[in-house]
Amino acid sequence: MWLPILGIILGVFLGLSSNITIPEQYSNYLSIALLAALDTLFGGIRAHLQNMYDEAVFISGFFFNIILAASLAFLGVHLGVDLYLAAIFAFGVRLFQNIAVIRRLLLARRTAAKQK
Repeated sequence: MWLPILGIILGVFLGLSSNITIPEQYSNYLSIALLAALDTLFGGIRAHLQNMYDEAVFISGFFFNIILAASLAFLGVHLGVDLYLAAIFAFGVRLFQNIAVIRRLLLARRTAAKQK
């Protein structure tokens, strides 16, 4: 469970310490892909805490979410419509829902441990 969190911390550190810049024309794609990846990560943590984690579901969901979100943004750019906003809204809502459930599960476990 802590391996994905360690990976994020390492990735943020490497990203901040490098001089790689993303062209502005790709910023919408990158932001959506990052949000989709975070949604999948927190969904995996939630599933682990609920004892429902499946690696195949996690990996396929990770890539499917990123591809779907980037495809929506790409299609929106070519249609002249800001479709990336729909993906941002959907993944943002799911991200906050997953975080809320994780918080409740951790609080419930903490309360149960105190009662024992």
